[in-house]
Amino acid sequence: MQLLHIDSAITGKHSVSRQLTAQIVEAWKASHPSTQVDYLDLAADAPAHFTMEAMAPRTGQTEGLSEAQQRENAVSERLVRQFLAADVVVIGAPFYNFSIPTQLKAWIDRLAQPGRTFRYTANGPEGLAKGKTVIVASSRGGMYSTSEAGRAMEHQESYLQTVLGFFGVTDVRFVRAEGLGMGEEAKARAIAAATQAIEAHVQAGAANQERISQAA
Repeated sequence: MQLLHIDSAITGKHSVSRQLTAQIVEAWKASHPSTQVDYLDLAADAPAHFTMEAMAPRTGQTEGLSEAQQRENAVSERLVRQFLAADVVVIGAPFYNFSIPTQLKAWIDRLAQPGRTFRYTANGPEGLAKGKTVIVASSRGGMYSTSEAGRAMEHQESYLQTVLGFFGVTDVRFVRAEGLGMGEEAKARAIAAATQAIEAHVQAGAANQERISQAA
């Protein structure tokens, strides 16, 4: 089994999402020792923001590509291959300005490739990256899941759920730590609750992968 471990927080060792993704990966490996882990740190190695140079090969242009177009296409190809090869994806997604880090968005922009992760049909769009389990470590300074007003301001989990669903990923799970900026006691409670939730999400995700394996 192949697992892709992604971090995107810019805060290094102080990052709660990094702490949680490491725990998720260790829990998965404990129950599946043969799992092969591929690691991507988007804070250290993020693709450039999406440009026309990166877009050109997706429009069907295959000849006469400039050096910049070839270089950007190689980046996109590497990232989409890595994503498609993974059975399980663990994503660290801190809450920055009501959404996700730009580094994580840049990664998603490279994955959104017609014919690779989705396609349009007569019945509408169809995701092509089916059969994956994604576990997201979501960290937030405030509380956004406990009120209608908070949920209206939240474009982190909702965005990831939508875009991964567009790619065909239906098993998306969130390990959430929120209220991290509301004092040390609140932070400790949030991390403890998220840590406690990890095992359940890992076991449910593993069961999903087992069903997929048996159906194959």
